[in-house]
Amino acid sequence: MHRSDLAPVIDHTVLGPTTTPDDVDRVVDEAIEAGMNVCLPPCYVEHVASDSPDDLTIATVIGFPHGQDDPEIKREAGSVAWKAGADELDVVVNIGRLKASDDDAVADELSAIVASVPIPVKVIIETGVLTDDEKHRACEAAVEADADMVKTSTGFADGGATIGDVELMADYLPVKASGGISDYETALAMIEAGAERIGASNGPAILDGAPQ
Repeated sequence: MHRSDLAPVIDHTVLGPTTTPDDVDRVVDEAIEAGMNVCLPPCYVEHVASDSPDDLTIATVIGFPHGQDDPEIKREAGSVAWKAGADELDVVVNIGRLKASDDDAVADELSAIVASVPIPVKVIIETGVLTDDEKHRACEAAVEADADMVKTSTGFADGGATIGDVELMADYLPVKASGGISDYETALAMIEAGAERIGASNGPAILDGAPQ
């Protein structure tokens, strides 16, 4: 996959707890130069949106990283992020509700968030802490909520993206593979397994491995 085709598939990401404005500016500059998207903490969205090219896709996270905020807080956070300039939302599913088999609550929360914004919503299901049955039910809730994509991981729990999980999830919705993807070969394997988007903090390194 050529570099020019791969770059728009990558969400170049900076989400760590020590993320500074300088970190965000660096990631944004790298993304603009290479033609990637960015995924940023919500507190930086307005600044980036007001000072970046219109064609830069800005994603941000909601309920990150554990998904345990009150549903109304998550819905309002999504709306605030959209109004600040976010182009996409990556929303962490309520993992505890899912594990308790409270699937209606999971789907209802996601549905409310999706309905509150006119932008794409990706549902982070955190595959590394789920059984296969729970992964299927999380994807079913995302479909029921009319989400646009499902995403493997936050990068802040055990495990990251795997080929098997991408294949499982791709049966339901387009997949963003995220977590532990740091080179071109791994990114390409995820895409070949069915991923349509890659989330990575090493976007430039991934692109460096791609053919021109």
